[in-house]
Amino acid sequence: MAVTSDDVKYIADLARLQLPDDEVESLKQDLNKILGYMEKLDELDTTDVEPLEHVTDPEVPFRKDEAGDPIPHEDALKNAPDADADYFRVPRVIE
Repeated sequence: MAVTSDDVKYIADLARLQLPDDEVESLKQDLNKILGYMEKLDELDTTDVEPLEHVTDPEVPFRKDEAGDPIPHEDALKNAPDADADYFRVPRVIE
């Protein structure tokens, strides 16, 4: 199954992304490479392979989940595309 430009535009629309035509073509090629790799993996015989419970080694420790200093309110809103004095503004998606 190959991804078409219309598929990429549809997915971008669902994600509310505006993509120029050159990015649509680039993403189409990337997605088709990914699907090609998945098709290659389908050729492998996995009948004797046990399913994984975890994708990472459970013996490898993760870093400790420790609370840090919060980001100052002004810094959090600094890069927002649209904000008022206290909140991020986002477009309404539910009507």
